[in-house]
Amino acid sequence: MDRVSWRTQVLSKHLLQPPSPTILEPNVCLQYSPPELSETFAFDISEMRKLMDAHNLDDRDWLFGLMIQSNLFNPKRSGGRVFISPDYNQSMQQQREMTMKRIGYLLDRGVFEGWLTGKGVEAELRKLALLESIGIYDHSLPIKIGVHFFLWGGALGHGSNVRGIETVTTYDSNTEEFVINTPCESAQKYWIGGAANDATHTVVFSQLTINGNDQGVHAFLAQIRDSDGNICPNIRIADCGHKIGLNGVDNGRMWFENLRIPRENLLNSVADVSPDGQYLSAIKDPDQRFGAFLAPLTSGRVNLAVSAIYTSKISLAIAIRYSLTRRAFSVTTNGAEVLLLDYPSHQRRLLPLLAKTYAMSFAANDLKMIYVKRTPASNKNIHVVSSAFKATFTWHNMRTLQECREACGGQGLKTENRVGHLKGEYDVQSTFEGDNNVLMQQNDEKKKKFHFWSARHSLHEYVASQKKNKPFKGLGLEHMDKPSPIISSQITSNTLRSSQFQIDIFHVRERDLLNRFAAEVVQYQAQGETKESAFLLNYQLAEDLARAYTERVILKNFVDAEATVHTGSLKNVLVLLRSMYALICLEEDAAFLRYGYLSTENAASVRREVAKLCAELRPHALALVSSFGIPDALLSPIAYDWIEANSWSSVEH
Repeated sequence: MDRVSWRTQVLSKHLLQPPSPTILEPNVCLQYSPPELSETFAFDISEMRKLMDAHNLDDRDWLFGLMIQSNLFNPKRSGGRVFISPDYNQSMQQQREMTMKRIGYLLDRGVFEGWLTGKGVEAELRKLALLESIGIYDHSLPIKIGVHFFLWGGALGHGSNVRGIETVTTYDSNTEEFVINTPCESAQKYWIGGAANDATHTVVFSQLTINGNDQGVHAFLAQIRDSDGNICPNIRIADCGHKIGLNGVDNGRMWFENLRIPRENLLNSVADVSPDGQYLSAIKDPDQRFGAFLAPLTSGRVNLAVSAIYTSKISLAIAIRYSLTRRAFSVTTNGAEVLLLDYPSHQRRLLPLLAKTYAMSFAANDLKMIYVKRTPASNKNIHVVSSAFKATFTWHNMRTLQECREACGGQGLKTENRVGHLKGEYDVQSTFEGDNNVLMQQNDEKKKKFHFWSARHSLHEYVASQKKNKPFKGLGLEHMDKPSPIISSQITSNTLRSSQFQIDIFHVRERDLLNRFAAEVVQYQAQGETKESAFLLNYQLAEDLARAYTERVILKNFVDAEATVHTGSLKNVLVLLRSMYALICLEEDAAFLRYGYLSTENAASVRREVAKLCAELRPHALALVSSFGIPDALLSPIAYDWIEANSWSSVEH
């Protein structure tokens, strides 16, 4: 049969066939069914929340209640529920005004009681818990509050590179005053929260010159406005303008011209200047002094790392709840449409991110405990861990927000459904309090500098110590002193899910990358490169090593958290989550294949196991996001009755 005759026959059959009796039958309209009616909880979600939030649960819930009951937090009814969320249709100035009103409301109700005067672990944990809870409502609130309590800020020419700040301060012994100057445009203070409208005082980071000698970066307290809000003499302030997010924060720029402040305004916990102009410090080494000076600022990275994980929880709770009620397409003729989360591909999009969020939540809790129990001896460790976690967690958050936005389809574009808008609100976290790429390299450098180069900060010392079998100490690197684990060429499903295998292969990766990095640095130095140049030329290995270190620490935190639960259904689901976290790290990091830690056959086994774990975690999805403890009012309409929320009756006529 020629092609023309064949096409004629096909078209005839199509046009002349009798109509199907079902074509004109009306379809039953979709009805919302709460996922709680069909999903079961195999474990106690209140116990899981205790593990996740770790501390001050009653304080968190009290604060949630304060926000939900106040009209200042913009309550709106949708789909039969009340949700609270900032009105992002407001102008920048209106958003800033509402941020200040909300802070005033929380202040009047005792939320900030003891934040400046409270001492000890319990006081600091309460402060962190409340700041985390405030951030679940709106990012501008904790940033505005954090600027006040935790001293954040930057400069136009030097953001992450604090040591390179160009602001200059000299001392006038005749008047016992410091004189602050902005010598060039790149030295202007930039992104200073509160500077544009509200702040009356600021902490200025500046190079300090005493008797012609540069003593490095120090911090000075300076008044920038009087009690009536007028800008003080010798100071110029400009608004940073509209941003892609955080418009409730009045970021500003500042210039100083011979601004004089009293000698007592030097923040002198690390160093001081006598009335006659003598520089005084018990820490003689400039590098150690600089590190001690920066130590209090670690709180910024701690707060950002934790807040990123809570934002991931918001987006996952919304996207997973939606996927448990939204159906799309049938897989059988005339069959019911399938729930989004019953598609293996949808599980693969969301459930590994859920497992990572659990893992990072446990790691964030450990970081907080290290921070609130800090000592001068632990400052270096806190700096390394907070740098690594801040970068890793904020990157994870942005990836999670994007995936959840897409997983919600068109509904994810609506501001009221939060997920899409949160991308703009939290994008900034990748670059403030340190650019993530810089922090990861710094994390890697600090690891070597403080723990591999011994006290002399010398790579040659590190090589010598290795020859002498000098033990490693700190940052969990003690595994380097033990024989390297052996990874079998034949890996079974049980092996892949074994915590010992997971720990071993993470150790193998970190150990090998460290040795490779050290060898290449030595090789470049032998060719005449400086130590700093050798680091820069090895940036790819440095990034691989930083990732290996961070993921190994997160896995250890997960194993430690899991060990606190001895038996039962809660333990079982933690095992699934931990295995998912470990295996998705194996699958996503090309280093495992690049350097031969996994064979191609074993890598394929890992991928198959991830798919199995998705299927096994699917029945627990609702329970896992319900364990986050986020009130319904702080999620969004799409997480509940999205049909009613979009009905004609919901339209304001």
